[in-house]
Amino acid sequence: MLIMSLAALWWPSKPPEKSPEAQTKTSTSTLLEYGYATYYASYFEGRPTSSGQLYYHHLPTAAHPSLHLGTKVKVTNLNNNQSVVVTINDRGPFVQGRIIDLSKSSFGAISDLRRGVIFVSVEEID
Repeated sequence: MLIMSLAALWWPSKPPEKSPEAQTKTSTSTLLEYGYATYYASYFEGRPTSSGQLYYHHLPTAAHPSLHLGTKVKVTNLNNNQSVVVTINDRGPFVQGRIIDLSKSSFGAISDLRRGVIFVSVEEID
């Protein structure tokens, strides 16, 4: 009984809470960020991205300000735990507080398009 009491005092009962603002945690191979995601407007359909590829709303692509072009990431909607895997092929978003712009179909896979902005985690995949 004494051992269990001491273990309860020493062992943390829950992980430390994270603030809802954008955060970055790095380990050997994974980047994990929290922040807001949006999707590309129809205006960009067929236009070139930073990688030289043309943007098409039906492809699983995204824009990120600093990840290498071609990086695959898993984006998880933290409101419903639905995820989508996308390839970074563009730079952006250019709005403060947003960490990723998804293609329209990728955003629609994890949220209702009418929401427009959602809180997500972005995890780099090997």
